[in-house]
Amino acid sequence: MANALQQLIRERLDRRGWSYGDVARRGGVPRSTVHHLATTERVSRMPQSTTLEGLSKGLELPLDTVRRAAAEACGIHVYGPPAGSDPTAAAGDPADPEVDLLIASVQQLSADDRRHVAALVESLLDRSTPRAPEK
Repeated sequence: MANALQQLIRERLDRRGWSYGDVARRGGVPRSTVHHLATTERVSRMPQSTTLEGLSKGLELPLDTVRRAAAEACGIHVYGPPAGSDPTAAAGDPADPEVDLLIASVQQLSADDRRHVAALVESLLDRSTPRAPEK
């Protein structure tokens, strides 16, 4: 059975009559990458952002659609806002699919790895918080 990313790519190629090379040229990604993502049964890790952006452009699909299909192909389910809801309502900023992906993928980590991620996040937040000058 094809994974979500394979289905997305194959459906788009069939519907538009495109080849892997057509998608690769339009998206600025190697043809071998498009072929690999379209034929690999189980994607072991999430493709890089630039690859997903190129695939999105090459397939002429929204980036969020391609990112979600890639995440599902990796075994990560990305939860989005309910249908018809305003994704900007909660925080006042547009929904960030990378945040959704991070939240969904953290659940797959071991308890020990989650502690490491939490420590890293705390460290990054401390680093970005402006400190009052010492007297």
